[in-house]
Amino acid sequence: MIAEIKDDSQFTLMQPAQSTAELVNGVGDNRPTQIRIRIRVSQKYYHEPVISHLISEYSLNVNVNAALLAANAPNDGWFDLELRGTNKQIQRALIYLNQLDVKIWSQSTDPEEENW
Repeated sequence: MIAEIKDDSQFTLMQPAQSTAELVNGVGDNRPTQIRIRIRVSQKYYHEPVISHLISEYSLNVNVNAALLAANAPNDGWFDLELRGTNKQIQRALIYLNQLDVKIWSQSTDPEEENW
């Protein structure tokens, strides 16, 4: 079963830092936080464990709220994710996604806004 992702009006495209060197002071704190994002994963990464890397490499708790992905589909895959971890873990994971050229939308216009 494929879930349909609806109502993009509450999400805005975000541009995370390009590298860890661009992270600003205060981002590296260890307070728990969460962010809800939507990502578009291009077909070239269908066989890559993109979501698994968020868990294993960045120690995040990831909740998949919705997904639209089909094997051999002509379109990109979409995921509605809730990421939980420290601000530093989340920012580094967003950099990873950005380096893969994964488009990221957030409910907040401020990616450093604490939602917890």
